[in-house]
Amino acid sequence: MSEQVCAEMVANVFEVGVRPGDVVDPGQTLLVLESMKMEIPVVAESKGLVMEVTVSPGDVVQEGDVLVVLE
Repeated sequence: MSEQVCAEMVANVFEVGVRPGDVVDPGQTLLVLESMKMEIPVVAESKGLVMEVTVSPGDVVQEGDVLVVLE
């Protein structure tokens, strides 16, 4: 069963810290968004395997956009 990690706001992708094949733990930072000069870490809610990263640094994301897919 896959889990989609989505953007909660309009933001710029500042940094991506995972890639497909990585195993992540709960609370681990997947990527960092930047909005209004604030850095917002996006963390894993559960343990999982990164199946897909759909964004790159510099991308602009909208609320609800899929950022990372975990399995």
